[in-house]
Amino acid sequence: MIAALPLVSAGLSMASPTDVITAAKTAAATAAQTAAGAGGDFGQMLSQMASDTVGSMKSAESAAVQGLQGNANVQSVVQSVMSAQENLQTALAVRDKAVAAFQEITRMSI
Repeated sequence: MIAALPLVSAGLSMASPTDVITAAKTAAATAAQTAAGAGGDFGQMLSQMASDTVGSMKSAESAAVQGLQGNANVQSVVQSVMSAQENLQTALAVRDKAVAAFQEITRMSI
């Protein structure tokens, strides 16, 4: 996967801003549907988000391998890698907030 970074960075410079905005809007719509479909259970939402992130990372990795082999175009590789990056950043932000909330609770006096 690390060997694919020059290919991905070259593809990023070739991606148009419209493609990036479209991918971001699609990811936001998917996240909103996931949150709405999860009902009211926060644990189910987190579980769904984690499984979506893992699936996105796997698809991005397979797209990068296909791109290296010449079986996929650069645009599809870039879109899948950017989607995976966005999902990973969202998961990390949620994790950081959860850790911060836990630390705040442990600092409370009883």
